[in-house]
Amino acid sequence: MVQLYNLHPFGSQQVVPCKLEPERFCGGGPDALFVAAGCKVEAFAVAGQELCQPRCAFSTLGRVLSLVYSEAGDYLVAIEEKNQATFLRAYVNWRSKRTENSRVCIRMVGHNVEAPFRETFRDQMSIVEMPLSETPLCISCCPVKGDLLVGCTNKLVLFSLKYQIINEEFPVLDFERSLIIHIHNITPVEISFCVGYVAVMSDLEVLILKLESNPKNGESVHHHPHKPNSPVTQANDEGTSNETLQLESEDFVICQKPMELLGQNSEQSGVSVTLESTGLDDEKIKYFHVQHLLYRRFAPDISSYVLSDDIKLHSLQLLPIYQTDSLTSERKNLSQEKELLSLFCFFSLPHVGYLYLVVKSVELMSVYQYPEKSQQAVLTPQFLHVITSNNLQCFTVRCSAAAAREEDPYVDSTLKACPPVSMDVCALRIQLFIGLKAICHFKNHIILLTKADPEAIPERREAPRRLLSRKDTSVKLKTPPVAEAGWNLYIVNTISPVQLYKEMVDYSNTYKTAKTQSCIHLLSEAHLLVRAALMDASQLEPGEKAELLEAFKESCGHLGDCYSRLDTQYSHLALPYYKMSGLSMAEVLARVDWAAEDGSQKYERGLIFYISHSLYENLDEELSEELAVKVVRMFHVAEPKQLPHILCSPSMKNINPLTAMSYLRKLDTSGFSSILVTLTKAAMALKMGDLDMYRKEVKSHSEMKLVCGFILEPRLLIQQKKGQMVPTELAVHLKETQPGLLVASILGLQKNNKIGFEESDSFFKVLCGKDGDMIPQLLVDFWEAQLIACLPDVLLQELFFKLTSQYIWRLSKKQPPDTIPLRTSKDLINACSHYGLIYPWVNVLITSDSLADKNYTEDLSKLQSLICGPSFDIASIVPFLEPLSEDTVAGLSVQVLCRTRLKEYEQCIDTLLERCPEAVVPYANHELKEENRTLWWKKLLPELCQRIKCGGEKYQLYLSSLKAFDEYFLSMLEDLRNTVSCCCGTRTKGLLECPSRRWHCSIFLAISSLLQPKEIIDLKVSFGNQHNSI
Repeated sequence: MVQLYNLHPFGSQQVVPCKLEPERFCGGGPDALFVAAGCKVEAFAVAGQELCQPRCAFSTLGRVLSLVYSEAGDYLVAIEEKNQATFLRAYVNWRSKRTENSRVCIRMVGHNVEAPFRETFRDQMSIVEMPLSETPLCISCCPVKGDLLVGCTNKLVLFSLKYQIINEEFPVLDFERSLIIHIHNITPVEISFCVGYVAVMSDLEVLILKLESNPKNGESVHHHPHKPNSPVTQANDEGTSNETLQLESEDFVICQKPMELLGQNSEQSGVSVTLESTGLDDEKIKYFHVQHLLYRRFAPDISSYVLSDDIKLHSLQLLPIYQTDSLTSERKNLSQEKELLSLFCFFSLPHVGYLYLVVKSVELMSVYQYPEKSQQAVLTPQFLHVITSNNLQCFTVRCSAAAAREEDPYVDSTLKACPPVSMDVCALRIQLFIGLKAICHFKNHIILLTKADPEAIPERREAPRRLLSRKDTSVKLKTPPVAEAGWNLYIVNTISPVQLYKEMVDYSNTYKTAKTQSCIHLLSEAHLLVRAALMDASQLEPGEKAELLEAFKESCGHLGDCYSRLDTQYSHLALPYYKMSGLSMAEVLARVDWAAEDGSQKYERGLIFYISHSLYENLDEELSEELAVKVVRMFHVAEPKQLPHILCSPSMKNINPLTAMSYLRKLDTSGFSSILVTLTKAAMALKMGDLDMYRKEVKSHSEMKLVCGFILEPRLLIQQKKGQMVPTELAVHLKETQPGLLVASILGLQKNNKIGFEESDSFFKVLCGKDGDMIPQLLVDFWEAQLIACLPDVLLQELFFKLTSQYIWRLSKKQPPDTIPLRTSKDLINACSHYGLIYPWVNVLITSDSLADKNYTEDLSKLQSLICGPSFDIASIVPFLEPLSEDTVAGLSVQVLCRTRLKEYEQCIDTLLERCPEAVVPYANHELKEENRTLWWKKLLPELCQRIKCGGEKYQLYLSSLKAFDEYFLSMLEDLRNTVSCCCGTRTKGLLECPSRRWHCSIFLAISSLLQPKEIIDLKVSFGNQHNSI
């Protein structure tokens, strides 16, 4: 049974001053009401709480059988009957109708109006005739595009709304018949159309289709004209008809089996649907395929011989909900196009109503059980209004709950929440109205037609056992009786959403002390009411949106209170609702009833969940000392394992450290990590200034365990305040006393994804008080530790760049580190594979100079070791070597190292011969191997001889370098075999088998053309002495 609350959703009411008994009526946009009676349609102005006033009237061709208004296009369409003939007419530009006798332009649909007549359309109403080959039974307008769908027997005809632009201020509306939907085995009694979605309803069947505008699989489009039934099919139909008549005569009633088919399964319903395109080729939107979404068939309950006409379906409706603020600026004066967010379909039996969600997935959302037989219903984003013979009933709906989940992906997370779609619906009000006959709704108005006619017997009861079959497709239009007294047409104004929300909140207070689910249910209904009003922004009055937003936040606060206090399985929802409420943590804690009657306090899961998550999220809010103590006491009782984490939150900054220490000492550390408790005690000891206690706690565990403790709770070292990273007092103390432990801890946080790479760099800069491009040595130590820890290759080159840039900057600026480095170059070479052994010739180069570079040998050695390593990308660093001048030994060694790694050996030989000749032979001995050995003879030997020949200050250095060849030859005699054997005449024997006189002569013959006689004699003496010593 649906729960009933005695609320007051209906406000004032007034009577529409109609002259004749209304036969049809509908709303006309935000400010008009159309009433059809006889052969006339009256338009009334409806504005807020003001009295309804006649606006204009116009005559129709005959009696109006159906009347529908389209807000898109601002036109009225009607099915009219005259002399047993049915006509379909659209009334456009009706607002220009001043008097009943004003001129009216009548034109045929699709007729191209001549230019001289177009200007006359501005000031007069136009009637568009839309002839059809079959009798129109029902009509529906698309609320987004204004297209018109007409239901006929076995077919639906779609008329697309068109605009003929006369000038920028005034368009002429027209229609084009663009599509025919052939539907077999079902005759529409009611239809509804919205942005390609089509709902068709017969007496006991509902079919929902989606027209797709994109051809499948790239197939071409074909226009398939509808084929008439074959003689065989006609014969079968005739046979079935005869059989039906026979069954009727034998007092049988045929009842089809109830059925519900969703999605693709609905294609098995037996209802065939084909499309026939009749529009122009240049039409912007064409429908090529149809997708079946839902088929549902009902069967009457004949157990008590209920009359068949009492179980017919009624009130088919597609309700769209649009994206918030989705109105586009394009075509402002023509139609306000909206972006569809969700679509809902409602239909009803006399005692049960069904609401489906039909976008993305088709599912039954709600089932409405009416307390008595319904006659008609109308669905809005906020309510379902149902009329019975003597009652106006108002039910809640779940449309806004479903639409919220479509619009915001963060709903149902720790950030945002919304009452579930599956929540039971309820009735807010059952209002007494005598003789209700019809209902419609627009904006915040409900239009009711009442007629006191208790003795009237429906015409349908004359055939109590009519055949219930899809073959019975005739629609009987009842002739209206003579107008009688006792009827009224009412406009009932619904109260504002905020006013009804406040009443629902006051009503919920009756359940608050009892701690029942009813309190949550009613507050959830109030929340959905406000949410639905915010989604339907076009219906809001100026200034009402701000009031609704305030009510929305307030409703979230109320729901947060419920979930934090009541012990339910959904207690975790306290967190997202409190977040959406905008309440601070202190304001939430102020709403908690801390006093317990028996002295023992029980804290519910919802409150614990909210506070723990809020403290984990590093909110920019500091609790007072009083509230901080209450929080500590709460977690000591409810969640003692979380107490160390809670005390590390920046929000708990004002906690008295003595109080915190007393609670920490009470913890039983056997059940969880004792290291975390130890570090928290150490942090509190620092706040108290008790260094002895701090040292005692820290020394109770090894450094490796301390690092694990920091990984468990990073906020012991790093905290966030107003989006900025702030080192804790413990981090500052570790920087001064145990920087290695601090670096290792931050590295552990990084490897466990507790801190990002950029965040860790910022942490060390803030910790060391460096701004901008200034890099503290502790950060360089951290980068070196990262290399040792073997980071992924993606970040490796970036780390190389950071380190080399810092090394180069210090060497170029002669800037020493601000603190003593944690590791020397030897430590890095031994611990990290990315730091390579420095080439031997580099040491010769460095020792050749005794300048001030020796003060920075560590940075230079680390840079040289990186360049000598196997992972370094030399080409990426070359452009940044410019600050290192080759005038210094540091710059020279780095430049030559980089050129060597780039295989620029000849340039390196020239540089070394010019700057450090004593290093050239060690360089060649280390670098010129295998395919590069020819450079000994082609480059190095000629260059040495040339420089010796030229003499100068470095003559002795060049001569010594040339003498160094002797050592090279002694070690590489076998490799020189093929070169020297040509002169010795021994091709197959080694060089050592030749007499010394002969291989000496062969060498000097090779360089005789390069040296002067005196230099050759000096070399001969030198080589002779070297050889005799061997």
